[in-house]
Amino acid sequence: MSVPSAHLLVALQHADGQFPSGGFAFSQGLEASSTLAGKLGAFDFAAFVDIQIRHRWADADRVALVRAHRLGGDLEALAELDREVEASTFVEGLRSGSRRNGMALLTTHERIGTCGAAAYRAMVRKGEACGHLPVVQGLAWQALDLDEASAVAIGGYQMVASLSTAAVRLGVIGAIDAQKVVARALPAIEAAARLPVGDDEPLRSFTPLCEIAVAMHGASGQRLFSN
Repeated sequence: MSVPSAHLLVALQHADGQFPSGGFAFSQGLEASSTLAGKLGAFDFAAFVDIQIRHRWADADRVALVRAHRLGGDLEALAELDREVEASTFVEGLRSGSRRNGMALLTTHERIGTCGAAAYRAMVRKGEACGHLPVVQGLAWQALDLDEASAVAIGGYQMVASLSTAAVRLGVIGAIDAQKVVARALPAIEAAARLPVGDDEPLRSFTPLCEIAVAMHGASGQRLFSN
């Protein structure tokens, strides 16, 4: 009988939804998009997930994660990449959500002793870096000796899994149907992960309806998620 490698077990630990990353407070635009469906057109959760994979994660968050991973713990270079993520994220709700998620993940990694996490968290607290989520993911997972492919797989899976969790909490979809959507999304994550990423690959995304919804959501009343 074959035995799972330590590498695989580490990847499973950090992909697990129980890992304290702080992402429970953010829906990445899902709540805004579903709530404002009457104004912005019909809402379909599976289509929303597919758009997020293909038109945001693949060319923005995934690229930032890969580039951060390749920096090998160079904190000054990571801070520069962080500022690039900040500048390329147009809507404040999405910027602040990425920063807060990143800081939550960074704090957890500092507490469990991941190399570089404490020093980078100090830079964020002093305003020398932004602490965006994909940058922190690249920093932490490279420090844990997870290879680039594993880091990308975790990032993609976590993004879709967190959307499905948010959808269930919002009552948009039931738990079983949410898992069906996750299963159907896995090939799209795999296809996106195969796209090449240059060391200076630009960050780009095109999810205008989601961004409009998040901007409108910021001026709305009571809501479950921050974005």
